[in-house]
Amino acid sequence: MSFFNKILASAGIGSAKVDTLVDQAVYVPGEELSGIMRIKGGKIDQEIGKIDIELKTEYIVEHDDKKTITTCCITRVKVSDGFHLKQGQELEIPFSFQLPLETPVTHAKQPVWLETALDIDMALDPTDRDSLKIEPHPYMSTVFEAVHLLGFRFRSSTCERHPKLGRGVPYVQEFEFAPGPEYARDIEELELIMQLEPEGVHVLVEVDRRGRGLSGWLEAAFDMDERHAWLSLSREELSYGPDHIADVLEELIDRQLH
Repeated sequence: MSFFNKILASAGIGSAKVDTLVDQAVYVPGEELSGIMRIKGGKIDQEIGKIDIELKTEYIVEHDDKKTITTCCITRVKVSDGFHLKQGQELEIPFSFQLPLETPVTHAKQPVWLETALDIDMALDPTDRDSLKIEPHPYMSTVFEAVHLLGFRFRSSTCERHPKLGRGVPYVQEFEFAPGPEYARDIEELELIMQLEPEGVHVLVEVDRRGRGLSGWLEAAFDMDERHAWLSLSREELSYGPDHIADVLEELIDRQLH
């Protein structure tokens, strides 16, 4: 084992490599994510302190009319304790963990990824970043279908800082919808924030009303043109299907408009 190889490995050249592979192409929040981690030793023996996997995303922070993007670790999972990795040795380590219910949906280019790092003493830690595709949970899909039945069209989705509503994470994911013909005269935009539970979903419904005339201008000036309300949907109620949820949403929206 040459001194030159030790120097290169400490700089990350010829050091151990890690590649993380997941078992599925698509996941939903709350589902178990599983896969294997492939590790290949470098040009020298190395001591691996531990192996962690972090589930990460990004969210927007707005301050003084300026927006910045911040990275957030949703959860960290320990995959392995420390061990001795021999030169050129190849290992496969299985792992699995449950995706938190707060994992964002990757619509509108919202990034979610796994970041894997080997803790190597006196060396640069080799890392691996793997993007994930996260589709809506079935509870969320039922609500989205109901919104579509009311004529609303998906416009965009972003994760934004809101530690009070985040439930353990500093952000919430907002889903924005443009109104169809039935609501175009009264509504500028419909926004939903969802809090998933094992037995249902809480939905914050915010209606951005379209201002008309002087009263509309005054409402917009004092942020009175936005009204919101919580809607709690149990698993049993969601099982009635999108048509039933559309009726419930329609009644709530109409109350907010009048």
